Amino acid sequence: MKRFKTLPVTAAALLVLGATGTGWAFHSGGVAECEGCHTMHNSLGGQQMNNATAQFTTGPYLLQGTDQSSSCLNCHQHAGDTGPSSYHISTAEADMPAGSPPLQLTPGGDFGWLKKTYSWVPRAGAATEWSHGERKGHNIVAADYNYVADSTITAAPGSMNTPFPANQFSCISCHDPHGTYRITSLGVQAKTGKPIRSSGSYGAVPDATTAVGVYRLLGGAGYKPKSLSGGDAFMFAAPYAVAPNSYNRSEATSDTRVAYGRSMSLWCANCHGQMHTTFGTLVHPADQNLGPFVAQIYNSYKKSGNLTGAVDTAFTSLVPFQSDNTHDLNALKAQTTSTAGPISTDRVMCLSCHRAHASGFDSMMRYGLGNEFMTVADASGNPVWPDPVTNAAQAQGRTVAETQQAYYGRPPTNFAPYQRVLCNKCHAKD
Repeated sequence: MKRFKTLPVTAAALLVLGATGTGWAFHSGGVAECEGCHTMHNSLGGQQMNNATAQFTTGPYLLQGTDQSSSCLNCHQHAGDTGPSSYHISTAEADMPAGSPPLQLTPGGDFGWLKKTYSWVPRAGAATEWSHGERKGHNIVAADYNYVADSTITAAPGSMNTPFPANQFSCISCHDPHGTYRITSLGVQAKTGKPIRSSGSYGAVPDATTAVGVYRLLGGAGYKPKSLSGGDAFMFAAPYAVAPNSYNRSEATSDTRVAYGRSMSLWCANCHGQMHTTFGTLVHPADQNLGPFVAQIYNSYKKSGNLTGAVDTAFTSLVPFQSDNTHDLNALKAQTTSTAGPISTDRVMCLSCHRAHASGFDSMMRYGLGNEFMTVADASGNPVWPDPVTNAAQAQGRTVAETQQAYYGRPPTNFAPYQRVLCNKCHAKD
């Protein structure tokens, strides 16, 4: 992986702390130290730092990279990872050869899936089908890491007014790199005001004199990157949510629960308003209460053919939900350790079905929709992940290892043999 400099000792120490699972990390909920991302003179120890064509020039905005996303991935991707690693959100290509999956298991997903294209013949005599890499997530442009713009979708689907241009999409399209949006008191966000003391992503709360950052440094109302030509400034505030400290891990034995609160779907509507219930074409309800009937189905549904579940253990991160309209960070933090399913006032949201970055499935879905079955069965009738040779229609070109990783390490025995897709967690039509 291309590296541009050695981080200063203080920044490196903070990154080590981040790797151990504590909420204190390089950004600390706001802007990081300047030279962690920028270089004043494109030099380190007298040597040119990147691909600039002349000395004392660098990437745009004096960034340590060809573009904004490349600057982010200087820290958020690391060649040589062997498994999930804290703040990493992309797997290096050398670490995921053909047949091997991306390694990161953050709630938002691994951008590495964008580089995984699959083809298969579902049955004898049928035409070849494809699952193209660029369909698996938000296509960030990061030239130094071989991420390119979407080749078929030129603007954000469902844009309301001025479409967001796909060829300018980057990490800072969603995340404010300077962390100017802050929670100044419970439920109140401001661009300026009290000094920031911590990240709001892990449940820290503001006090009388200090603020905390908004969830994941997301842009708030009025946000628009200075470099963006086209697209509209955000209409809606950053969402309220709390993640557990250990958020990048296998879910083979237990779920990683992010507690999502107010404004999750509204925030997505900053770019995808026509996909949103309030403003758009009612493609699927979003930011609406589940109601008692759907909440009961969710809590009863365990797997295909099994509706014996209990509310206390009903939660799955493959189908998360928003906790009503809460902005109480203390309440959200408490939910990160809960296994309970929803109550009737909890809400369906965009992230109930999609991951924010990328996933192993088309349309950045949390589970595959390309076939009715997630699992198949072995000779004894036990559920197994589909094999691309014997179960081509269900595997859709993925190896067993890739399928299991796309489900965050879960064993197939968590599901029924011939498990139907998890739309049924809310609808039970299987």
